Amino acid sequence: MDPQETFAKEYRARLMQAARDEKIKRALSRAIASFRKNVDTALSAFPHTVKLTREVRRIKEESVERMEELVEAAATSVRKAKGEAYLAKDGREAEKIIGELVGSGKLVVKSKSLTGEEIELRQYLERRGNQVYETDLGEFIVQQLDIKPMHILNPSIHVPREAVAEMLRKLTGEEVPPDIAEEVQVVRRLLRGKFFEAHVGISGANVVSADTGSLFILENEGNARLATGAPPKHIALVGMEKVVPTLQDAWKVAEVTWRYAGYAAPSYLNMITGPSKTGDIEKAITYGVHGPRELHVVFLDNGRLNFSRHPVLKEALYCLRCGNCLYECPVFSLTAGYFGDRYFGGIGAVWAAIVSGDIYGEEFYRAIPLSYTCLTCGRCKVRCPVEIDVPEMIVELRKLAVRRFLEKPPS
Repeated sequence: MDPQETFAKEYRARLMQAARDEKIKRALSRAIASFRKNVDTALSAFPHTVKLTREVRRIKEESVERMEELVEAAATSVRKAKGEAYLAKDGREAEKIIGELVGSGKLVVKSKSLTGEEIELRQYLERRGNQVYETDLGEFIVQQLDIKPMHILNPSIHVPREAVAEMLRKLTGEEVPPDIAEEVQVVRRLLRGKFFEAHVGISGANVVSADTGSLFILENEGNARLATGAPPKHIALVGMEKVVPTLQDAWKVAEVTWRYAGYAAPSYLNMITGPSKTGDIEKAITYGVHGPRELHVVFLDNGRLNFSRHPVLKEALYCLRCGNCLYECPVFSLTAGYFGDRYFGGIGAVWAAIVSGDIYGEEFYRAIPLSYTCLTCGRCKVRCPVEIDVPEMIVELRKLAVRRFLEKPPS
C-alpha cells in the first residue's frame, strides 16, 4: 500500500477511536475548563499583556524574516559565552550531532522539548544504548505508558489521574491512590536522584536572544532547572524560529508566552548564557563550577528556513507554543493530540508540512489528512496571542496538497 494511503487510513482509524474514548473526554473536559480559567485570571491580573502581544507579533515577524541571519548571530554569541553552537539542516543531522555529544551507555535526563519530539530524539538516544528519562511529569507519564504526547504544554492531558495511579502501581509495586498530589510525590521520589547521577541534560528553549545567546526556558516543576544545571554537560535543541534579535525582545516573548499559558508568572524562568562560571578568585573568569562545564546549542532548520519564505505558511513560525489554540479547537476537545502528528491541531497540520521540507518532501503526505480534519472555524485565531491565521494557512495547505497531487500523482 502507498505510504500516503497507509498513513491516511491509520490516522482516520486513530481519530475515530479517540473520539469514542471516554478517558480522553473525561481528562480533557477537566483540563479545558481549568486552562481557560487560568488564562483569564492571569490576563485580568496583568492586562498590559494583551497590548504587549502586538509588539511580540512584530518581533516574531521581524525574526522570521531575518531567521538565518539571527541564528548565525546567536551561534556567535553562544560561542563568545564559551558554549558551542551547531546548525542542523534536518532531524538526522541534529541526531548525529547530539548522538556524538552524548555517546552511548550514558544516563540522560531530558526536560520537555517539542522540538525533541519532532525528531524523536529520545528514541534515537535509547537506540544508541543510553538510558533516557523524561523528567517533565507529563512527558514521564507518556514515556512510561509508551504512548504519544497529546499537547504541547501538557503531553499527558488525555490521561486521567486514575490511569496515572495504575501506571505508578505497576512501576513501583506500591499502592498509589488516584490522588494527584500523591502521584506527584511518587514521581518526585523516582526521579530526584537521576538529575545528579546523569551524564547529560537535554532541553529545548522557549526563546533565544541573538545578541547574547541566552536561552530562556519557562517551567513550573523545577525539572528543567535541574536537568540543565546538575549534569556536567547541557545540550539544547532549538528550532531556528525561536531566535529573536535582542535580550529585551526575548523577555517580551517570554512574558506573553507564560501569561497565555495560564500563569501570572512561572515558578522558574531559566536564562542560560554559556556554561557555569565564576570570577571570585582574582576576578579571573573560570568555567565549570557547580553547573555544567559544557553547553552545546543545536539550532534546527528541518524545513523552517524554506517555509519562512512562504507568504502564508510562514505564520506558523510565529507560534509561541502557549497551547491556547488547542484548548479552543472543537476537534481537539474530542480527540486530543490524535488530531495531529508530531504537532497538534490545525497549526499542527502546517507544522507537518514544514518538517517535511516542501510539498514534494518525503513526508508531506502526513500533512494532508490533518489539514482536512480542521474545521477552519477560526476559534484558534481569536485566542492566539499573536493572531496566527490558522484557517487561512489550512486553506493554503489544501491548495498545495491538490497541486502536489496534480503535478506529481502517486505512482
